[in-house]
Amino acid sequence: MQLSGLARRASRVCKARVFFNLLFVEDASLYSSSQCRNFRTLPLQNVTSAGIGCLDGGRVLPSDLRYQWQNPNHSVPHTMSFCSAPAAGSGTVKEVYDRIVESIKVKRSAPPNAWLWSLTEKCKSRDDIKLLFDILQQLRVFRLSNLRIHDNFNCNLCQEVTKACVRAGSVDYGKKALWKHNVYGLTPTIGSANQLLSYAKAEKDVKLMVDIMCHLKKNNLLLQPATADIVFSICYDADNWELISKYSRRFVKAGVKLRKTTFDIWMEFASKRGDLESLWKIEKSRSDMYKQHTIKAGFSCAKGFLLEQKPDDAASVIQIVNQNFCESKRQDIFDELQKLVSEWPAEVMRHQKQEDRKALIASLKADIPLMLNSLTNMGVKSSVNLEDWNIEEPLSC
Repeated sequence: MQLSGLARRASRVCKARVFFNLLFVEDASLYSSSQCRNFRTLPLQNVTSAGIGCLDGGRVLPSDLRYQWQNPNHSVPHTMSFCSAPAAGSGTVKEVYDRIVESIKVKRSAPPNAWLWSLTEKCKSRDDIKLLFDILQQLRVFRLSNLRIHDNFNCNLCQEVTKACVRAGSVDYGKKALWKHNVYGLTPTIGSANQLLSYAKAEKDVKLMVDIMCHLKKNNLLLQPATADIVFSICYDADNWELISKYSRRFVKAGVKLRKTTFDIWMEFASKRGDLESLWKIEKSRSDMYKQHTIKAGFSCAKGFLLEQKPDDAASVIQIVNQNFCESKRQDIFDELQKLVSEWPAEVMRHQKQEDRKALIASLKADIPLMLNSLTNMGVKSSVNLEDWNIEEPLSC
């Protein structure tokens, strides 16, 4: 009898400690959005009447995390908002960092969301980023041990962390946000990857792009159309056809619906290289997704017909493009036509074998004027001037 009584008293003490640790219970996961969260406050003496005694191995069940406890003397739930926390956005990165550390280490209470968001937004240097990642790791431990929250931080916060890493030039830290299993509670997302890829594009860093794409593959992140747009642009700017071919196969295999702008880059690259086989394969894929040509895709096809010595077909494609777009786009069409005449021949010549260049020069000299003449007969007026036009074989280095 005495032993059973002691067991009952010990059980009551343990439950009281659990409830004391859960004195502040969130409505949702900590830091689940950029907005402040309201925490339900529960006086210890009223724990029993609140009806939250349903435990599973010492853990409050999910449904109990959203309880609406009301004080018997009041009709409004006891709610304490941390939105009005003092100096939430003031101070340096180190000051905000110290404030969060004091909250979780000394006061043993969850700091307001606004503090972590403020710290992230303030990061400008590598030292700032080091403090940010240190506090993320400490908060993750606090969430697990004190709040029993096993989920990672909200995706929006994780993207802001990546943005801060890019801003501070600490891309090596940013890549940690792509790890599926990390000690910082960061959720890997393709949005974070796209921010890093955009940085690689701005820096013209092909090596970084390849590294990020490897991270995506290792962590099983789903590729998105925006990702393809950035990757194709980097490959085009670097004039790396082998790399764009490699990643195009990966995107197609993953079932990504490429954007029109992505097809524009891909087709323009193929026409610049004079790779007819690839050009028509890409055109087939594009036509399966989109019925109408964009201006750039249409002119890439026209260049392909010129390489096949079909000036009338080239003119027909341009005429269709001219019909499909409104008057405000006419200047863009004429600009592309001017580039076809004045810039593209030299570009395509550079990618041809030495023994094929003379034949290509001869065909372009004959076919481009025929194409322009056909356009005039079709009623497409252009201001392209051929008086100073000259196609010569590029000087060998």
